[in-house]
Amino acid sequence: MTIAHIEHYINGRITCGQSERYQDVTNPATGLVSGRVSLANRADVEVAVAAAKDAFPAWADTPPLRRARVMFRFLELLNGRKDELARAITLEHGKVFSDAWGEVTRGIEVVEFACGIPHLLKGDYTEQVSTGIDNWTVRQPLGVVAGITPFNFPVMVPMWMFPLAIAAGNTFVLKPSPTDPSVSLLLAELLGQAGMPDGVFNVIQGDKEAVDALLEHPDVQALSFVGSTPIANHIYETGARHGKRTQALGGAKNHMVVMPDADLDKAMNALIGAAYGSAGERCMAISVAVLVGEVADEILPRLAERTKSLTIKNGLDEKAEMGPIVSAAAHRRIVGYIDQGVAEGAELVVDGRDFDASTTGEGCADGFWMGGSLFDHVTQEMAIYRDEIFGPVLACVRVPDVATAIRLINEHEFGNGVSCFTESGNVAREFGRRIQVGMVGINVPIPVPMAWHGFGGWKRSLFGDTHAYGEEGVRFYTKQKSIMQRWSDSIDGGAEFVIPTTK
Repeated sequence: MTIAHIEHYINGRITCGQSERYQDVTNPATGLVSGRVSLANRADVEVAVAAAKDAFPAWADTPPLRRARVMFRFLELLNGRKDELARAITLEHGKVFSDAWGEVTRGIEVVEFACGIPHLLKGDYTEQVSTGIDNWTVRQPLGVVAGITPFNFPVMVPMWMFPLAIAAGNTFVLKPSPTDPSVSLLLAELLGQAGMPDGVFNVIQGDKEAVDALLEHPDVQALSFVGSTPIANHIYETGARHGKRTQALGGAKNHMVVMPDADLDKAMNALIGAAYGSAGERCMAISVAVLVGEVADEILPRLAERTKSLTIKNGLDEKAEMGPIVSAAAHRRIVGYIDQGVAEGAELVVDGRDFDASTTGEGCADGFWMGGSLFDHVTQEMAIYRDEIFGPVLACVRVPDVATAIRLINEHEFGNGVSCFTESGNVAREFGRRIQVGMVGINVPIPVPMAWHGFGGWKRSLFGDTHAYGEEGVRFYTKQKSIMQRWSDSIDGGAEFVIPTTK
């Protein structure tokens, strides 16, 4: 088997850099090493940032419409290579091909939004704010900006960031996860084919050393991060301490409330897909089912039966509903949480720890396999309720009414996504108004906003003032300038010693 060497992309070309550190890249379906990714040192980061800094002046001066035309060409290339991108994701992440394809599609939607940058950058204009004076605002790029992205969406999450940042006139340094890094170079290749000038988009492969170097680099003006809450908190505080505009999206513990009037078959299907899709390795996965009243006794047998019947195979198998866990370390962590849930008194209705890997496909016996796990009688004090497990584990909590459900959810430290299944308009309205969560779905299990709305949670799920992509993304990657202008013929003579007021 050929072992690929995955390097950096700096100033328009692949480069091995100066670091001699590497990390294995593994196909989680087989457990076999498929590549070795370079881990940048500070000198490598310095080269990438310098290339981006050199490219910035000319790119920032490029008219927004011309920048948009590059994005349009990039969009065309992405649409032509969707299958290739999705396959690359599956081979290193493990998620099923159809899910990977959907990830690419959601990333493309942000590129489509970024193609409208000439309109998105328009400012405001007020004539005659005072006698002979006009006032207007413009939005201008920041300079070199960076993105640090997680393993679970190696295409979509970077495209939450760099299309808008670049279209707005910034230059970009991407630091992808070393777990599934190959697709970042494919994105760089497509941007180059689209006509992106050298240095505008750069990729630094690496680990904590590269992250720290970007956080501390004086020429990096802004940084966006997606990952776990402890790291997001560190990123936000460190970035702010170094004078950077910082946006850090953290962890989640997403609940789905099932009301007694809900269509239980549809609610059950929504829970199964949202809990076990991508093996639960999504920041928007539903990991807690809040079952109201008598719903629990009705829906749990159906959930158990369907959890046991999940089709778990190599993600390239078109029949697969769920693929492997991304790594051996992640597999061990998830098993540890299941063990702890049992020890703390939750009822393990379906145990995914002893899944038979022989059913997953040829050559996959040594992959990182696990079945879906389902818990009942989970309480707020248990670790499987409090913590983000990031695996195929669904915890069921029983509550007497919707008021208790809302209070339960609002008391959790995370506030990323939430869903409520109901046929009551009043319940839906009150739930949407009173829930303290950033993204809410009514009969929608995974309420990821569309590209023009913006993504982000509340509480300890988001550190920073703006959400990702959408109009808030444009604001994050630009700074507003207000210009007031008058001409000498309208200026009265003599010095004025009072603060200017409207005349």
